[in-house]
Amino acid sequence: MQYSFRLAELLGHSPDPRKRPGTIKTIVEYTGLDRHQVAALLKNEIRYIPLKALSRLCDYLIEHGHASAAELPGALFAIEPESFWELLARRSRLEICLGVRRDVEAKSPEVSFVVASDAVLLGEILNGVTTLGGTAKHKKELFPDPVGHNAVPHPEYMKQSLVWSPGQASPVEVKRRANRVYDEFCDSRSDKGLIAIGSTKSNPVVELILARAFNCEPFVSQDNAATPESRNVPFFVRYRENDPHPASCAAGLKLSKSFPSKDPGIYYEGTDGKWHFAPANDKEDCAFLFYVHRESQGRLEMCMGGFSGRATRLLARTLTACADDFWPPRFEGQGVQAGAFIASFAIPADSRKSRDILSDEAVGEVNIQAVSQEALQRTLLQSGDAGPLADSES
Repeated sequence: MQYSFRLAELLGHSPDPRKRPGTIKTIVEYTGLDRHQVAALLKNEIRYIPLKALSRLCDYLIEHGHASAAELPGALFAIEPESFWELLARRSRLEICLGVRRDVEAKSPEVSFVVASDAVLLGEILNGVTTLGGTAKHKKELFPDPVGHNAVPHPEYMKQSLVWSPGQASPVEVKRRANRVYDEFCDSRSDKGLIAIGSTKSNPVVELILARAFNCEPFVSQDNAATPESRNVPFFVRYRENDPHPASCAAGLKLSKSFPSKDPGIYYEGTDGKWHFAPANDKEDCAFLFYVHRESQGRLEMCMGGFSGRATRLLARTLTACADDFWPPRFEGQGVQAGAFIASFAIPADSRKSRDILSDEAVGEVNIQAVSQEALQRTLLQSGDAGPLADSES
């Protein structure tokens, strides 16, 4: 069992230099700690902390109203997750966001719906979080709680939020609603997690999560990048010609000027440093799952979805059977843990022509590949919130 240091979470400290007015300077002046030590504490990168320093930090938190004496020093420490489902279940506040589509033939905008495949994935996430993927009973037996409390981690508060899918409202309204949901999540306190279900074709919050993580402009195409490596996001969803084509930092019609990517599917930078392709056609399909976890801030952002509705349902079944194939994070550094995974599905011949979305689809070979650690390190550390704290902070 490992513990993380949650000073940043208690302070509501944001790694964005525009949102941290003098945090380090104030702590240094009050506690007498070294500035670089405080910076490391805020990023959960400290190896040890003397009791005297811990006492001064507790005094600071109490005097400035960030915690009570009864809560400290325990509130400064949290258990780090050891599995994919535990990563979600250990959030105090968990929000799941889905894209909504209108019934174009209905006269009332109230007649709107969530796509069936997204609902299937939502159900699997709820099941996995509440049962730890079916292991909760085992954990209770292995680690019984002598005072009768529920020793199995679970969110104290769960919320579902809805946003318009691209094309289902005006572009201004689609972005306005997505930004409102995302900003409310970012501004909320406590240990929190946000899961956006769907691709950029169906859920604009996916776009915001990726753009924030990889420090690029949301809803702006990067199809004209010179090379695949010059893209901000190290994986790319190539739309079908007849798909909706919302402008995206992680999707489009061309991987780069030097790599036209004519076939639909997901392209990604593999562990060998080369770009690989997961096709989406009658015989094969693919999905993605990405998360960035800022443990010191108690903040998790995750997005997942299939290239098609079929792939989204297959992703749900994959989470049921082998969620820990998406664990552990492939990159850890600068206070950030992150993982990006591409799942490829071989579609059995007897189910290729089926259009019955209510049936239990047979899954052939499932191949889950991780985006390389080097690619994540290169692209995430371009981000202002993953990079080192600015020396000029005052």
